[in-house]
Amino acid sequence: MAEAAVIIPHYNDVVRLIRCLEVLAPQIDARCEVIVVDNNSTVDLSPVRAAFPDLHIVTEAKKGAAEARNRGVAETTAERLFFIDSDCVAAPDWIATAFAVMERGDLVGGHVAVFDETPPPRSGAEAFETVFAFDFRRYIEEKGFSGTGNLLTRRDVYQGTGPFIAGLSEDLDWCRRATAKGYKLVYAEGLRVGHPSRQDWAALARKWRRLSEEGFGVNGSAPLERLTWAGKALLMPLSILAHIPKVLRHPDLRDNRERARALLTLARLRLARMGWMLRQAVFGHL
Repeated sequence: MAEAAVIIPHYNDVVRLIRCLEVLAPQIDARCEVIVVDNNSTVDLSPVRAAFPDLHIVTEAKKGAAEARNRGVAETTAERLFFIDSDCVAAPDWIATAFAVMERGDLVGGHVAVFDETPPPRSGAEAFETVFAFDFRRYIEEKGFSGTGNLLTRRDVYQGTGPFIAGLSEDLDWCRRATAKGYKLVYAEGLRVGHPSRQDWAALARKWRRLSEEGFGVNGSAPLERLTWAGKALLMPLSILAHIPKVLRHPDLRDNRERARALLTLARLRLARMGWMLRQAVFGHL
């Protein structure tokens, strides 16, 4: 019986899933199994099955990564649960590091580095994500949650906390429910994965609309909670000014053209988020 299960939710992203598995495959030994939970994709999975004929693939018809992760847990008896997303690229030592750092906490989140899938120069979306995406250390140490694209936990913690809940920011909600029960959340710098940057405005807007919908679900819909949500929305323009220095000083932006694109995207996104959040506060939905 495997000590640990790597659980990978997937939907309609076969090329990235194969890339993810190609990096993980050399790391897997008798201690560990891999479970891909497909969210009823409309694309053909035969290339995945051909490349990895022994891979454990199951289909979860209920939509959403939360449901896929829950199904993955149900498909294994392993005591250690390693979560990663199908579009992530694990470091070559990710499995070994996961076993090494598991004892540091009940929930362990790691570092997520952004990489581009297109040649330079970066688009506005890519430049924005280079600066702002996936600051897992801050998420863990300041906001009390880790993203599930790079998260370790144990079966007893999962059972004590309950399943991931679809329709919310499921990683934020689940981690905060876990820590509210006394489980310890820690950051492990050496537990590293890469995640591709969003390439254009449409992809970036879809991400943040989804996060707004999930965040509103976590925030609550009572009148006072909606008022608080509206207040956060109205602060969005101020956050543009607050984050200009971060863009200008960021060492990974190559030149002033990329900095300008990042700043324009920052302003466009924060103003869009203000509009989405105010609509939610008034109407209860986007």
